[in-house]
Amino acid sequence: MTQSPSTALHDLGVHDLAQALAARQVSAVELARHFLDRATASTHADLGAFVAINPEVTLAQARAADARIANGTAGVLEGVPIAHKDIFVTQDFPTTAGSRMLSGYRSPFDATVVAKLAAAGAVTLGKLNCDEFAMGSSNENTAVPAVGHSVVEPVRNPWDTARVPGGSSGGSAAAVAARLSPAATGTDTGGSIRQPAAFCGITGIKPTYGRASRYGMVAFASSLDQAGAMAHSAHDCALLLSALCGPDPDRDSTSLDVPAQDFCANLNDSIEGLRIGLPQEFFSDGVASDVRSAIDVALRELEKLGARLVPIRLPRTELSIPVYYIIAPAEASSNLSRFDGVKFGHRARDYADLADMYRKTRAEGFGDEVKRRIMIGTYVLSHGYYDAYYLQAQKIRRMIADDFQEAFKSCDVIAGPVAPTVAWKIGAHKDPLADYLADIFTLPASLAGLPGMSVPVGFGAGNMPVGMQLIGNYLQEARLLNVAHRLQQVTDFHLQNPQGV
Repeated sequence: MTQSPSTALHDLGVHDLAQALAARQVSAVELARHFLDRATASTHADLGAFVAINPEVTLAQARAADARIANGTAGVLEGVPIAHKDIFVTQDFPTTAGSRMLSGYRSPFDATVVAKLAAAGAVTLGKLNCDEFAMGSSNENTAVPAVGHSVVEPVRNPWDTARVPGGSSGGSAAAVAARLSPAATGTDTGGSIRQPAAFCGITGIKPTYGRASRYGMVAFASSLDQAGAMAHSAHDCALLLSALCGPDPDRDSTSLDVPAQDFCANLNDSIEGLRIGLPQEFFSDGVASDVRSAIDVALRELEKLGARLVPIRLPRTELSIPVYYIIAPAEASSNLSRFDGVKFGHRARDYADLADMYRKTRAEGFGDEVKRRIMIGTYVLSHGYYDAYYLQAQKIRRMIADDFQEAFKSCDVIAGPVAPTVAWKIGAHKDPLADYLADIFTLPASLAGLPGMSVPVGFGAGNMPVGMQLIGNYLQEARLLNVAHRLQQVTDFHLQNPQGV
């Protein structure tokens, strides 16, 4: 007996949908059609979350999932719909990385993260909008029209369509928040899972660097890029993370030789006696009072559950911005040199010689923010400046990582804001530096390669969501998910919907 799609299927999370599918209360095909209808409805298409949808492919995957459920060979995510950030290459959907440079590109293979989720039974709904090559904090840097759009527009926050959803995984966050997909993949280089998750009122987690394979992820900054999960709850994220993590030594040299883990196993463990570190630098005057108030309430809830709040220091927090914006652009200038119009992607039509083709192809194919970061990166790697900038930044990066290890001597988990404010209005940050400064609290964990997540903890100015950041030591994703899950058992912010959804 199947369940009618007219019920609020879109309000169910990954865990609940997986149970309903396994119990044959709804079919994978019905579920896929339900979400495809929502994603293409005019009111939801206006958000600009999806950049590629292929109902034929999605429904074929759903039919195959139903067959596996029927014959008893179902995976843990069998039939559950999911959408992928358009930074992961996919065989059955175009991959643009939000850039004109890759317009029309079709990959001959799936990214490892995509393949792992498919192996667990997930059904792909489509590809999600993102800042070009994952460079941005607002999703205003996309250069690709969304499904149903003829011109390029920024992705909009479902809680207030005049505001940004955060970036670069803004399409992923908007899709999950608007209930267009129960879950989505994202990537986090300097906070691009945590910040949009906070701005859109959902849960998002970036695992330890190397936990998830980067194979098939269009590279931005190779020593920082990491795949992760975005969903309604910590339980849902734990299910997704269990499927997408694991070693990939043959295809990703940075992949950790750490076995896949069941991140759901310890979700209900007690947090009695857990030491939560509160960095002095994360609770400065630069944090808006509405953000601070929501986090304070959440911390009191954790205290009621038995956790203990401990003051700590991360003294080099302010240095994370200049360090990141030297290292990340340097790696971007190297990674993006492959986009030259020769082998794949955009190529200028008219040019005089090879050098002229390079210049015109890149001038036409790259957007302003990508060009800005390539120029910065090339500069800091150039002769005479490498030692003064890039080498010094790497030394400070090591010191930032050491600061965390010192802090973890007196605490088990670190908590604080994800961003200094709630989501801002589209177009409000005319100066790129304003976006850069908004990353102040997410960059340190990225530079150190630590796992971090955002958990919805309330609402601030304009009734916009506020997220609390949790940071753990290396390979401590299960602990973070446990803390978040216990908090979500006594709060309901992760269950609340934007108006009209």
